[in-house]
Amino acid sequence: MARQLEELRLLVVDDQMAARSLAAKMLKNLGVSQVYEAPDGRAAMKFLDSAGDMIDLILCDWNMPGMSGVELLKQVRSTGFDIPFLMLTGRADLDSVMEAKSAGVTSYIAKPYS
Repeated sequence: MARQLEELRLLVVDDQMAARSLAAKMLKNLGVSQVYEAPDGRAAMKFLDSAGDMIDLILCDWNMPGMSGVELLKQVRSTGFDIPFLMLTGRADLDSVMEAKSAGVTSYIAKPYS
């Protein structure tokens, strides 16, 4: 049985505050009440280390300073988290898609999105 949207707990990871806030607002408008935000991959991993078992889905930008989205994806997978991971990116070239697939991405959402 699928969980209701209001029960889902999502983590949005994006270094651009406007993009992160837009994604969180869109999710809340859809009925998701528990949206957590991280400004980069390191902050996301710190959050997941303490509360990863409570996250149902990660939405993550690819291009971020310090730790890219695909680097975060690899680290999440290497720690054993089996959380669905959606990459938010304008990078839809075959090499990028294959890199993300080999790292264990669940799916892609191309930017810009509405």
